[in-house]
Formats: sequence, C-alpha cells, structure tokens
Amino acid sequence: QLVKIDAADSQDPKSREMLSNGLRPFILRRTKQQVANDLPEKLEETVHCRMGKDQQRLYDEMRSHYRDSLLGLVDDQGLVKSQMHVLEALLRLRQAACHPGLLDPDKVHEPSAKLDVLLSQLEEIIEGGHKALVFSQFTSLLAIVKTHLDQKGIVYEYLDGQTRKRQQHVERFQEDPACPVFLISLKAGGLGLNLTAAEYVFLLDPWWNPAVEAQAIDRAHRVGQTKRVFAYRLICSGTVEEKIAELQRQKRDLADAILQENYSVMKGMTVEDLDMLLS
Repeated sequence: QLVKIDAADSQDPKSREMLSNGLRPFILRRTKQQVANDLPEKLEETVHCRMGKDQQRLYDEMRSHYRDSLLGLVDDQGLVKSQMHVLEALLRLRQAACHPGLLDPDKVHEPSAKLDVLLSQLEEIIEGGHKALVFSQFTSLLAIVKTHLDQKGIVYEYLDGQTRKRQQHVERFQEDPACPVFLISLKAGGLGLNLTAAEYVFLLDPWWNPAVEAQAIDRAHRVGQTKRVFAYRLICSGTVEEKIAELQRQKRDLADAILQENYSVMKGMTVEDLDMLLS
C-alpha cells in the first residue's frame, strides 16, 4: 500500500514514523555502534572563534551588501529563481568567516580567527606527541594552512581530489612519528580512509550535511582506534556559520529519518531561513 506524504507533513512526528515504518523492510542498516561497540569514546565540541577587527569589518560589509541585494531579489523573483544568487552569497560569507584570503589572493597572509585557533591547538597537540586531522572543503584554505605549517617547520601530509597514490600518503601519516598533521579536503577524505593514528580532528568549516562531517570524524574513530578521539568544529561567532549550525539542528530530524545522504541546502529553505542566515 502506497501512502503519500506531502512536504507540509515532513515535520509531523506521525508522518515521519509512517515513512520510517514503510521504508524499514527495504533498508538494511547497521550502525558502527552495533558492529564496533568496543570503540573508545568520541568527544565532539564546537569551538567559537572571535574575528579580529579587520576580518570582522570585511564580513559585516559583505553581509550588509548581500542582505540588501538578496532580500530585494527574492521579493521580486521568489526564492526558487534566486537560488544561484543565494548560494553564491552564502558561499562568500562562509569564506569570509574562514579567511580573507579565500576572497582576495592578496590577503592570504592576513590573520584569521580560525587560523589562529588551529595553529595554537596544533602546536599543543604536537608537543604532547599526538596527531591530528584537519578537514576543510576549501582547498584554498588548506593551502593557507600549509604555508603557515611550513613557516613553523611542522611536517604534514596532504590529500585532496587531485592527490595520486593516496595510500602512500596515508601510510606515511599512520607510520611516521615525525608526521603529526594530515590536511584533507572534506570531499576527498570523507570515505575510505583509515587514519587511526590521529586522536584529534579539526573541521575548519561546517558543512550543510551533518553526515559528511560525521564521515570525516570517523576517519579517526573507527575499528583499530585504541584512544579517545577529540573532534572540534571551528565556527566564527556572529556569522552565517552559527546560523547554519542552528538550521542543521532544526531540520536534521527529517534528513536522518529518510537516510538522505546528499542533503540539498536549498531543499526546504524558506524566506524566513534566508532572513535568519543574513541577520
């Protein structure tokens, strides 16, 4: 028997339960907790970074510009027809929150809140004899991190979608005590990597799909790990990143209910959501 559930019913618990019950006979799902219940503890924390004056000024100017232009465009054309402009604005604001150099190559040597926090944490971790994974969806941000690690003489491995002979990079990080950091692009390193030498994971920029973040963290928290894993999400205070995190908390139930791994940022977004993101 087929049951139609409209989008308007998506937040109704009974509708979600009906959908889950209908799909359950056709989905075989075994969670990691079920097959590897002896794994050590995994601790996740969101670290709020406070931008300096220059970075804050840049962000505020961009936010004001996009708020004025986008909300007017949505009023005229509607949210569906404005999708590309909305996505572009959110991307630029997220980049501004990460590092000014993502917007202007001439600013790659300027400071950023996240970079300051990351480098400080990495130095402490390395001094303690531990290893760390650093994820970002922006390879340009990882390039900036590489520059600073080089300046500090910190040895690292690197992996993105263009990297060849991936296993060699993985083996070096896993086996070489002198290589304490692994920089990884989020899409390239989300699956298929066993990096249990790392006890610390840093997510430099939040992603729309919480499942992608979980996959990244689980590169270290998997079978073979014998120590507790500490995962940190770096978010700049007062930016669209905080708003994205709130949006995830509000709408995550539906995504989990239907096991939709490729969550589209625009699906289910309302004008009110957009207004909140740009506030």
